[in-house]
Order: sequence, then C-alpha cells, then structure tokens
Amino acid sequence: MSLDPVVLFFVLGLAAGLMRAEMRLPPAIYEFLSVILLLAIGLKGGIELSKQSFGDLLPDIAAVITMGFALPLLAFPILRYIGRFKKVDAASVAAHYGSVSVGTYAVATTYLAAQHISFEAYMPLFLVILEVPAILVGIVLVRGISKETHWRRLSHEVFLGKSIVLLLGGLFIGWAAGEDGIAPIAGLFFDPFKGILALFLLEMGLIAASQVGSLRRYGLFLLGFGVLFPILSACIGSGLGYILGLSVGGTVLLATLAASASYIAVPAAMRIALPKANPTLSLTGSLGITFPFNIIFGIPLYHKITQYFYGV
Repeated sequence: MSLDPVVLFFVLGLAAGLMRAEMRLPPAIYEFLSVILLLAIGLKGGIELSKQSFGDLLPDIAAVITMGFALPLLAFPILRYIGRFKKVDAASVAAHYGSVSVGTYAVATTYLAAQHISFEAYMPLFLVILEVPAILVGIVLVRGISKETHWRRLSHEVFLGKSIVLLLGGLFIGWAAGEDGIAPIAGLFFDPFKGILALFLLEMGLIAASQVGSLRRYGLFLLGFGVLFPILSACIGSGLGYILGLSVGGTVLLATLAASASYIAVPAAMRIALPKANPTLSLTGSLGITFPFNIIFGIPLYHKITQYFYGV
C-alpha cells in the first residue's frame, strides 16, 4: 500500500503543505473532483442494488445503523472524562468520529482492488446510512430533544447536503438505469476513478497539513485519540461484518467506515446545532490526524484485523 500512487499523491500534498509550498488546486477543480467521486461511488452501489432484493439488506442496514449510534456514544465519555473536553466539544468530536469519510472509503476501495479482493458493491448504501446517526447523537448529548434546536434547518443541512444528495442520487440512478444503462457514461465516472481520486487526495493532503499546527495547542491526547479510537472502531466494524457474514473485502470496508471520521457533513451540521463547539478540535482530529493515519497506515491494518476475525 505504501507504493500505491494514490496514497503517494496524498503524501505529496501533505509534505507540500507542511513545507508551505505554493500549491493549491483551484476551488472549482476540487469541487468537480469531489462531485465525480461521490457520484461514481453512488452509481456503483446503485448498479449492485438493482441486481438484488432491497428487503434482504434490511437486517444488515439495521445493524449498521445501530453501530452508527453506538460509536459516538463510546467516544463521548472518553473525550469528556479522560480528555476533559467541555461537554459541547466532546459531543461534537464524538459526532465526527461516529460518522464517516467518503475520501477514506474511496481509498479503501482502490486498496482492495489493488489486492484483488472483491466486496459487496452495495457498501455505498452503508456509507450514506452512517452519515446521520452520529449527528443526532451529538446533538442529543448536549441539548436533549429540545425545541430550541433548529431541526428543520438542521435536517435541510444534513439530508440536502452535497455528499448525501450526490451519493443518494447516484444510488438511485444506478439502481434505475442498471449496468447496461450506465455503460455509455462509464468512461466519465468509472474508468478515470483512480486518477480523479489521486488529484482529490493531493488537495486533501494540503488541507490536512493546514490542521497539523493545531496539535501544538491541543496536545498529545487528541493525537492519541485520533489514532487509537479509529483502531477500536475498526475492530467493532470488523466484528460486525463478520457477524453479518460479509465477505473479507466487505468487512474491511465496514471496518474502514467505522474507523473514519467526517470532515464534510458533520462540521456543517454541528455549526448549526452546536454553535458553541470548537470546530478546530474536531477538524484537527478528523482531518489533521485520523484521515492521514487511515490513508497511510490504517486501511492495511484494518485488513489485517479482518483477516484475524476470519482466521486468514
């Protein structure tokens, strides 16, 4: 994995950012790359959904949703009582770590492809599902079920945010059109996927580097949490995948989803629901620590954890 060019693009961006090199992708290009990636992931999942009964997936969906609620509830007391974070900050960071990273998921799929490991193609459905429960947990931990929470505005931000709309839209289009219907546009969304991901990760490396400086302010606890909690979450995800009877590849992806931390959907939701939370804490952890760790070291580690569960 260390020689995979996709990962090396991220390392290049991270190194360039740390050295303060004059290098950034134009915002419009970055937006275009993220749109293509989200739609491509959704389309692939939708094509697979068109081949099977949705009802057969309901038990798995319920189990994944349960994990989505459990992870932030596990993270919160660690942050609150060991890290001594303020209640609102502990809830916000917990919500980030209970949600998921689309970029990390995309890298995990390329890792599995390089290892010639197949996986259930409906995994993007789990990616979408895991965006929401942690946000709700983070809000309830601080506010309870309060009328003061702007639920209507928050729902709009969560369910009509770019990532959810594009992933769900891609899933629906892939499901409605099927493999043959998508074939004419496969050259845009599927064939150049890895190259687009490489450019996306180049920019993500630059962004991650901008968060590293905050470590001096928030110390070793956040660094330790940003590495060790994802490993714990990955063990939970691997165990769940094994119980659900997923393939080794599918379990690696579920472990990776459990181990990842949101840096798109949750920050936007927390800005509305918990405006007093310190966003620097959350972004430093999710983007400055956990994302680089997962991309460079975590995904191969989660593969080994999964092999342990399956006795491989």
